[in-house]
Parts: sequence; C-alpha cells; structure tokens
Amino acid sequence: MRANRGKDTAPELRLRSELYARGLRYRVSVRPLRALRRTADIVFPKARLAIFVDGCFWHGCEKHHRPAKKNSEFWRNKITDNRKRDIETNQLLTAEGWMVIRCWEHEDPKTVADRVVTALGHS
Repeated sequence: MRANRGKDTAPELRLRSELYARGLRYRVSVRPLRALRRTADIVFPKARLAIFVDGCFWHGCEKHHRPAKKNSEFWRNKITDNRKRDIETNQLLTAEGWMVIRCWEHEDPKTVADRVVTALGHS
C-alpha cells in the first residue's frame, strides 16, 4: 500500500503537463474549501474549478475496475464509500459555487484538458 501515491500520480502528471503546455497555471493538491477535508488534484482558485483525477481501482471505474479477490468485502465497502464521498464532495463544492471536473486515470489528457479549457471559458 505504501507504493500507492496520494498525489503526483502518472495520470495527474500527464494532465498537468498538458494544461501547462496550454499556458494554464494552477495549484496542486489543494483543499478547495479550507473547512472541507477533501483535496482536489488540480485547482484553479480564481475560476473556482476543482479537478479530480480518479483511479480506476480506487473509485470503481465501470470499464476497468476488477474486484479484489482477497479481502473482497473490505474492498467492496471501501470502493462504495469512496464513490459516496466523491458524490458528496461534488455536491458540497457545487453548493459553494465551485465547478467540479472528475476524470478517470485512463482518459486522454488532451480530452480532459479540452474540458478544462471550456470550463475556464478560454478559447
């Protein structure tokens, strides 16, 4: 478990590289709301945009998630709780005027960057 990174994962780095190449500047691993103990992977504070790069295993991707064979009940509950927390986080941030973009680790960084550019209102 120690090898599983909480930040600076390969999918995050690819997306950040693409955003940076497009001239966008952002904050990394920041709480959008200080009172909320949830950290977004990429944050544009002035635009109030929070981006989460979700891992297929940890967040239960429909396409790529494979249930664990050992300790399966624990992992099933863990993934279910993660998904509930993701929904709650989206709702809390949206209620405070934030835009939320969630993407999967397997998504093309260029496609996600296009969504970010659109959300920021850049051309």
